[in-house]
Amino acid sequence: MLDFITALPGAVSQGLIWGIMAIGVYITYKLLDIADLTVDGSFCTGGATFAVLFGAGVNLWLALLIALAVGMLTGFVTGLLHTFCGIPAILSGILTQLGLWSVNLAIMSMKANVSINVTNQESLDRLLVSLRFVQDVAKGERPFWQHPIFVVGLFTAAIIAILYWFFGTELGCALRATGSNANMARAQGINTDFTKVLGLMLSNGLVALSGALLAQYQSYADINMGRGAIVIGLAAVIIGEVIFSRLFHNFALKLLAVSIGAILYYIVIQAVLAMGLNSNYLKLLSACVVGLFLALPYWKGKYFRPQVKAVKAESKGGSRNA
Repeated sequence: MLDFITALPGAVSQGLIWGIMAIGVYITYKLLDIADLTVDGSFCTGGATFAVLFGAGVNLWLALLIALAVGMLTGFVTGLLHTFCGIPAILSGILTQLGLWSVNLAIMSMKANVSINVTNQESLDRLLVSLRFVQDVAKGERPFWQHPIFVVGLFTAAIIAILYWFFGTELGCALRATGSNANMARAQGINTDFTKVLGLMLSNGLVALSGALLAQYQSYADINMGRGAIVIGLAAVIIGEVIFSRLFHNFALKLLAVSIGAILYYIVIQAVLAMGLNSNYLKLLSACVVGLFLALPYWKGKYFRPQVKAVKAESKGGSRNA
């Protein structure tokens, strides 16, 4: 129990970082109605890009911005494969993800991982988030505002505010209309191919940004760091929707629910690990969690639907025999 409580701040920090990725998944899965598998590759692309640039001495904010832009480029490729080449969305994501494996290795100079030097105090102090900051704040060696929970929480709030504004604009509403009913959107003069590509770019940009933050947090980027990212993203989206759907109706609050869903997911994972589960079974556990929460709305509608009592209407003149 003590180990779980000690690890809780780290689990919340990681949950917030993955929550940004989950918000990106929400854009494609819920708004565009596309299960985009590009995220397994673009997540690593963001982390690898940041780690290489930061290690080369590039300014941290510029490195984050470039990671975001490269992530948007991966979404652009998936969007072109889907709209221009006519390939189904799920296959377009798989093709881009497959190609990104080689691209990510090339970014990291054909190495399986790239480390960020945190033994150098000057290099460590340049980072926004780090696992070491969790420990340093707990010891009182750093101010509370350098805690990853506080920093990533501000990132999440800023992202939600920007997305809330954007999806209230004409272009944002056009993107949402495309996901709701593409045929009706086209009838209203909306270029649905453009909005699909834009949505995929926004989604993968956020996913890559999340990967860049995670690379900072864990002090390295790894070629396998994005494997299973779509499962974690879907878990966060579904958990947030199932728990908060009746409470949160505003769009910004729905995005917040996704972030909270990611935090809850990582708290559950940490609790299970604290109980002694072999970490090699985490992927299986993730799949089971996602499957359970995906099935809950179906079971609720099928088996727990309130019975509607039939009311027989009688005519004023009484019943008539045929």
